[in-house]
Amino acid sequence: MRRRDFIKVLGGAVASWPSAARAQGSKKIPRVSVLIGLEENDPLQKSRIRAFRLGMRDLGWIEERNVEIEYRFTGVDADLINRHVTEAVKLAPDVIVANSSPVTAAVRLATTTIPVVFAVVNDPVGQGFISNLSHPGSNITGFSFFEREMIGKWVGMLTDIKPDLSQITLMFNPDTAPYYEAYLRSFKPSAQQSSLVLKSAPVRTLPEVEQAITGLTTGAGLIAAADPYIIRIRSAILQKAVEHRVPVISAYRQFVEEGSLVSYGPDTSEIFRRTASYVDRILKGEKAGDLPAQSPDKFELIVNLRVAKALGLSVRESFLLLADEVIE
Repeated sequence: MRRRDFIKVLGGAVASWPSAARAQGSKKIPRVSVLIGLEENDPLQKSRIRAFRLGMRDLGWIEERNVEIEYRFTGVDADLINRHVTEAVKLAPDVIVANSSPVTAAVRLATTTIPVVFAVVNDPVGQGFISNLSHPGSNITGFSFFEREMIGKWVGMLTDIKPDLSQITLMFNPDTAPYYEAYLRSFKPSAQQSSLVLKSAPVRTLPEVEQAITGLTTGAGLIAAADPYIIRIRSAILQKAVEHRVPVISAYRQFVEEGSLVSYGPDTSEIFRRTASYVDRILKGEKAGDLPAQSPDKFELIVNLRVAKALGLSVRESFLLLADEVIE
């Protein structure tokens, strides 16, 4: 190619660069706001964020390439929740992912137009987040945590390991998990549990937690409820339970890894990974209200034999065979 012709070609290419850049820059990159109802340094939230990112990546959404995702961590502080929700809504994201009941409640009040996908939220119909599971309507859908029947399963597991239990106490914060009183009222003990007393221990402060555990009888067990407040103070609960030799069951793996006797519940990381599928569908044009709310499809049972030994309990081999993991 002659030098004069090369310069003409190069000049034409350079002239076309700005318009090409403008065309690429004019394409809007979707934005997703993720509001987590835990504190930023909590191992539970870290595993959930990792799972959500993997779920998005599997569906072709790469952060800082074709999607913007911002993460905000609220804990259970009502003022912080409201501030983060207000900031997120002002940015007008294409989708909001809301984790925990307090966060979802605040988002629901803040917007009726931005699509919302809740994750790890109990009783979304009873709490008024959606009208029904199959067709949520409005701008909200998502993935629930578990149904009220879980209370009976926790009770059954504790009594299986310690048959002489006379009382089981369910500890929760009525501000962050208001649905547990209704769950307790619906509990129907089996014939084998007819002499068992199931009590509630509503707590809002650490002194109330200590008082509730200290007041437990020798034959008592404790259910540490699936509740963002209970997650936050789990170290204090587990420490006090060890002091008073109280067997504890929870829905979360983190509890049994840190000192409870057993955990049984949905895999929250898997729920967050599934949440990405609804974010994907909404970003591709589907309406949140047309997507049915979904229940967990993967549960895990973990037993801590070190804790059982410390409590003087012998766990039956048949029970251990059901466990997904045994900590020895």
